[in-house]
Amino acid sequence: MQLAFILYKYFPFGGLQRDFMRIALECQQRGHRIRVYTLIWEGDIPEGFDVRIGPVKAFSNHHRNEKFHRWLHADMQQQPVDRVIGFNKMAGLDFYYAADGCYEEKAQTLRNPLYRFSNRYKYFAGYERAVFAPESPTQILMISEVQQPLFIKHYHTQPERFHLLPPGIARDRQAPSNAAEIRAEFRAEFNLHDDDHLLLQVGSGFKTKGLDRTLKALASLPKAQRECTRLMVIGQDNPKSFVVQAAALGISKQVTIFKGRSDIPRFLLGADVLMHPAYNENTGTVLLEALVSGLPIVATDICGYAHYIEDADCGQVIPSPFQQQQLDQALTHILADAPLRARWSENALQYAQTADLYSMPQRAADIILAELP
Repeated sequence: MQLAFILYKYFPFGGLQRDFMRIALECQQRGHRIRVYTLIWEGDIPEGFDVRIGPVKAFSNHHRNEKFHRWLHADMQQQPVDRVIGFNKMAGLDFYYAADGCYEEKAQTLRNPLYRFSNRYKYFAGYERAVFAPESPTQILMISEVQQPLFIKHYHTQPERFHLLPPGIARDRQAPSNAAEIRAEFRAEFNLHDDDHLLLQVGSGFKTKGLDRTLKALASLPKAQRECTRLMVIGQDNPKSFVVQAAALGISKQVTIFKGRSDIPRFLLGADVLMHPAYNENTGTVLLEALVSGLPIVATDICGYAHYIEDADCGQVIPSPFQQQQLDQALTHILADAPLRARWSENALQYAQTADLYSMPQRAADIILAELP
């Protein structure tokens, strides 16, 4: 079959983008042709992919997206496809990969009521309704159980249209047999001694991922503990405001912010704790990447994948409503308790051997390639 995959932006380090790539490659390996519609493509194009970049410009994102939507549907009328798979909400999809949470829920609970009179709201709410309304035929690939009741609440979506996928962690995130050697080399490269602590935070969108909370927690550590603790942050975002915050907190020397990079497994093996105190997170793939590498985790319960931390007993989940003091105290305790971190690491590695944390691309391809209802 000729498959069309749609996403607004592709870059190699985004969670949604990596999920798209693994699903598309799985479909290609099963003998199907891949066409991609996007506005921005950064990075290499896999052999055999037909990538079509929308020639559209606009002053606002929602106007640009509307033009893109019209252009790609005109293109598909000229050159038809058998399946349309979207990674962003829009009309005309056969399948929608639900990486984003319920927009209507956020608009009603987190925004001023006047927000719902804006053009931005009308656009995003309309595109979400096009996917989830009862009259829509779109099949929905869910990666978070938490969000499904919200979509049903606002749109009365038929439950049978939801297909819950298992996680899809890449196998290269698993701790290899020479993990200890990789850890030692990594820590030597970054001049980390045995008694130094390394906190790691990974994810594009520093504000949403709660980097400000992590910086406050680092600054709150007792002086002796703080001086031997470093934080490395990796993600595609503008770090300026967080560099300013670190300076104001007096921890600039302990904080390093990297752009997105491809050697995340080394950082997962070299660190002591993954920090992910997100404000909003549909799933949190990095939580499972840390889990399968044996890295203890501190995250907020708002993350869709936070329950895996509790299932595996491999870290601490900060409950809602979030209180900074709870995060501060948790970090102080965890860094002071090496046996606890060792136990969490062992629990994580054992859990990763038995739980299905890897088969999302295969299951998604099964659903996409099956007969449509």
